[in-house]
Amino acid sequence: MMQVIPMDIGGRTALGIEVKLPKTTLLAVTTDKGYIMCGALDVKLLNDKLKDRKIIAGRAVGVRTLEELLEAPLESVTLEAEALGIHTGMKGIEAIARMM
Repeated sequence: MMQVIPMDIGGRTALGIEVKLPKTTLLAVTTDKGYIMCGALDVKLLNDKLKDRKIIAGRAVGVRTLEELLEAPLESVTLEAEALGIHTGMKGIEAIARMM
């Protein structure tokens, strides 16, 4: 099952995406510029093989809900996210706010 949930972040709307798969749930919160995602995100792949796409993204591990994803510190971020001032250890909600 998949859900797309509008999320108010500082008066602006991001989209929360929850995909229930066997034995796991994929979680992401996205804006027009970038996104944060659960541990399934491969930041190294984005930075290395897909560098030319200039993807703005961050990864949080150990999260089970969209709310936890927003509150969790980011474990890794892409080079393009760093260029926006998003860094490892920043809460997901702060990263999403910078992506808006």
